This record gives sequence, C-alpha cells and structure tokens, in this order.
Amino acid sequence: MRGTHERAQPRAPRRERRGRVVAGLVAGAVLTGAAGIVWFAVDERGDGPGGGSAEASRSPSPKPTPQWDTSPRSIAALGDSITRGFDACGVLTDCPEVSWATGTERGVGSLAQRLLKDPGRSSWNHAKSGARMDDLPRQVSAAVSDRPDLVTVMVGANDACRDSTDLMTSAAAFRSDFEKALRTLRRAVPKTQVYVASVPDLKRLWSEGRQNPFGKQVWKLGICASMLSEPDSLDKASVTRRQQVYDRVVAYNTALKEVCGKDPRCRYDGGEVFRYRFSEKQLSPWDLFHPSKNGQERLAEIAYRRITAKEPVA
Repeated sequence: MRGTHERAQPRAPRRERRGRVVAGLVAGAVLTGAAGIVWFAVDERGDGPGGGSAEASRSPSPKPTPQWDTSPRSIAALGDSITRGFDACGVLTDCPEVSWATGTERGVGSLAQRLLKDPGRSSWNHAKSGARMDDLPRQVSAAVSDRPDLVTVMVGANDACRDSTDLMTSAAAFRSDFEKALRTLRRAVPKTQVYVASVPDLKRLWSEGRQNPFGKQVWKLGICASMLSEPDSLDKASVTRRQQVYDRVVAYNTALKEVCGKDPRCRYDGGEVFRYRFSEKQLSPWDLFHPSKNGQERLAEIAYRRITAKEPVA
C-alpha cells in the first residue's frame, strides 16, 4: 500500500498503453511460434495487423474431393440371369458376351464397352443365373479380389419369381442381405463405387409376353411361376397373385433405394429399369421374359446415363 506522502506516478497515455499490449502479444507469438501457434493482436475494432479483418486473413478451405468418378477404369458385375445374358443368344443358356454390364461382343454396346479402354481385361462378371439377394454377399466376396473401380448390381427378380407367392423373399430379409453385401464390400474396398439397378416390373413382362403363344408354352416349364403361371387367367385369385408379386418388387426397389442412398459411393437408378416399358423386341425370342440382345443394350444405356451423370437422380 502506497504511503500518503508518496506522489502517484502518472499513467501512460492510452496510445502508449496500447502499444505495450501489442508488443507483448507479438513477443508471445515469437516465443510460441516454434510450437506451431500463431497469434494475432486485435485492436478494439476487431481489426488485425494492417487493419484487415481476422476472418479475411484465413486461407480459403479446399474444395472437397468429388465422391463419384464418372469414368471408372474397371467393372465387376454382380447379379442374376439378366446380367449373365440368359436366353439372349440361345435357349436356356447363359450368354455373358452380350451382358449389359460386361459384354464384349461387337455391337452390343455394353457398359464395359462404353466406359473402358479394354473391356475384356478390366471387367469381370460374377453374376449367376438363378441368384437371389442372399447370394449377393458371396458374389461381393468374389469381386473384391478384382479391386474394381465400379461394381454393378442387378438382383431381385428371382426373389419374387418363385413357385408361389408364399415363397417370395420377404422385404425385410431382402433389405438385410443387401446391407450385408454393402458392408462386406466397404470393408474390403471402401472407395469402390456401386451402381444399383432396380428390379424390373415383372407384371409388365407378363403383360407383354402373354400375347405370344410360343412364349406362354415356354412359361409352362416353370419360369417365374408366381407371376407367369396361368398367363391367360384373369380370375380374382390370379389377379391377386400377380399384384402380390408386383407389390413385393416395389418393396424390394424401396429397399435398394434407401440402403444405397446411405452410401455416398452408391448410385441407384431411380427406378428407371422398373419403369422401362420392355416390348417384344427387347425380350428373348426363346422365353419372352429375359432381355434379348436389344434389351441388354437398353439396360446398358440406362446404366451408362446414370453412372456418367454429374449428379445422382433424386
């Protein structure tokens, strides 16, 4: 405590005091700079050195790396008989050379031919005729060894095409198996992109194919009985059965859209394959159900358009 006889020292002028504060902060910045810390002295107006704002002195944030590459360099295809080109070249036989995804036959216009420089060496077809969604995790396990840039998925028709509607895969099981497949893929190849095609409208295929007498005879061999059995019957039971198959396919596509939508490196086709109005020209001349060569080319066009778009479909 200062004695009463002591004279109080005069306080420094305001400008001098401010100068001392700035000098002290600058000194602190020099001492701590070695530790990677940078300090700026800010005056009462919030301006930094030279009168510029502190916000303006920050470096701009780098632009985020795009999540989707529209020019993949390799493709692995997963799925069922559609991706195997079943009945596109001959009766009751696979024809992968005309597959919409990895076909190499001249003039097919497959996705691999549209995207890759050497489709024969940088694309692989792991699809299997008769496969259902619960087969997809195993196909993924086979595909990861290829380290593909892009994986295509078209599966689900066989989950609805059963001997009866009671045997159709439940929507919950379908979703669970698809989630499992994506988890398996992400653990092994986290940056691989995935294109998911919607399940075709099986009711539309019935409506188109039933106009052909030969096709209806082939259907009696047991092709997609839940939808195609008794193709000319319009009684209540038959109409109800076909509607049940239709509704289950819609539920499958909802699961594909929602699960894929949670993955930034996955693109769903927006239901375009489901909505495509296949005509007899796009259907196999041997079973009037699977895609013909022309139908395979249409599927490739849809996939290419979705994969090379700058933004995914809403």
